[in-house]
Amino acid sequence: MYAIVCAVAITVFMPGPAAIAADQPGRIFDTEIENTIRLYATPVLTAAALDPESVAIHIVNTPALNAFVSRGQNLFVTTGLLMATQHAGQLIGVMAHETGHIAGGHLARLDTLLRDSSGPALLSSIVGVAVAVLSGQPGAAGAISGGAQQALRRNVLSFARSHERSADRAALAYLDATHQSARGLLEFLEILDSEQSLIISRGRQQEISYEMTHPLTPDRIDFIRTHVANSPYSDRKFPPSITEAHQRMVAKLKGYLYPLGRTLRDYPPGDTSVPARYARAVAYYRHGDITTSLPMINELIAQAPGDPYFRELKGEILFKSGRIAEALPPMELAVKALPNAPLLRISLAHAQIELNRAELLKPAVLNLEMALRVKRTMPIAWRLAATAYGRQNRLGRSALASAEYNLLIGRPDDAKRMAARAQGILKRGSPGWLRAGDVINAVDRRKH
Repeated sequence: MYAIVCAVAITVFMPGPAAIAADQPGRIFDTEIENTIRLYATPVLTAAALDPESVAIHIVNTPALNAFVSRGQNLFVTTGLLMATQHAGQLIGVMAHETGHIAGGHLARLDTLLRDSSGPALLSSIVGVAVAVLSGQPGAAGAISGGAQQALRRNVLSFARSHERSADRAALAYLDATHQSARGLLEFLEILDSEQSLIISRGRQQEISYEMTHPLTPDRIDFIRTHVANSPYSDRKFPPSITEAHQRMVAKLKGYLYPLGRTLRDYPPGDTSVPARYARAVAYYRHGDITTSLPMINELIAQAPGDPYFRELKGEILFKSGRIAEALPPMELAVKALPNAPLLRISLAHAQIELNRAELLKPAVLNLEMALRVKRTMPIAWRLAATAYGRQNRLGRSALASAEYNLLIGRPDDAKRMAARAQGILKRGSPGWLRAGDVINAVDRRKH
């Protein structure tokens, strides 16, 4: 599960047991939220003849309303946009529009600047600039030079008006092809149009939000309005599961990100719906009231024993309150329910390592290795792997994991030093030895 920590004055969602402040500022990692976004994106990605599994989803924590794509089929969505959507149809409409950008090849052109970056380094650079631009905090892109940062600012979030119209047309085609209403897309653009007017009237043009990076024009909105008036699917309702997933996602985000008082205003005690109880359980936990939060999550589990996300939250609450042994069973049940969710395995591995019991070391390593096969850009997983391999006296693997960790968090000298150590221990020509060489080469390329 996930706890929010602070780094460089930006709030960050990180894996609860695995959270560290310096890993990836501005990023949010959460299995439930990522799965909800993927649930919405998959039908339109498929309609666009794209492989949904090849599109990586990234969540940036900023109140700015934005979504954008980058080279390598990376889809970025901000928490501000997620929480601003009033129902699932609006977010699905945004996903369809961004899919239009991917399928149309309208990706930010970072090739010249970042052609020598490794995959994780490229992602880190994109995220750093996205956070800096979206949050208005240039320091958040700290590892990027001033000139490169400005170039990335111009490229990551800049789309031509012609690309916007093209993405709109594609989005409407995908929504019709999947028999989904485009009314949500229209509603959201109308909301953004009003917000843009408010920003301009208050002299807040410096705010970088969706309507600033995806220029809204009257003809764009009129075009979509005409489509909604004529599409046979405009009044089609979304299944309850789609609606409930959106309600839970927004409730969870508000519970984590809002002050307790604001969360309780949005979800007062008299509201007994699952999303409201979920929001309150998260909010009380985030504000240190475990005594109130834990019974709330236990009630949700009693109502839905098979829900992995409730189990995940319980495990996080117990871990954070120092009851690590008690955290293992709910974490294990969450992993059992979602065995292919890398973030859940990372959290479980962290608890297993923290308990420092010999019988838990092997399963901890297995969980980390399975997670890293799917999600190699999680620094905390590499840090934990370095610890676990070290306890197994697999010093070459430990050094290589440490090199990967340092490469991801922007410590190139440490990454190169640990990679050289790994090459001195691992068998020459082995996969690990070769990967250590890749790390060394990546560091050297960046320096030149």
